[in-house]
Amino acid sequence: MIRLGKGVAGMALAVAVGACVPASDPYPGVADPAPGGVNQCGALDLQYLLGAPARDLETIRFNKPVRVIRPGMAVTMDYNPDRLNFEVDRSERIARVSCG
Repeated sequence: MIRLGKGVAGMALAVAVGACVPASDPYPGVADPAPGGVNQCGALDLQYLLGAPARDLETIRFNKPVRVIRPGMAVTMDYNPDRLNFEVDRSERIARVSCG
């Protein structure tokens, strides 16, 4: 009976330690890709806008839904792979471009 308890404890320890190992990055060099590596909204092509003033977005015509997210702004959690998200920092500069 005691051997069974030690075996179960050992197995539980092995599972717990295995869960602590970080997963390898499947997209090295790419910041926050869309799930499954999909770039359906074209966010990767717009990374050149990082650091640009948010007002520059008003001069660009997009053919897909766009959402500009400012600090502290409430947003819905629905995921739309076609939607472009532009996160703006406190200085009104584009800090992140992603799909969703």
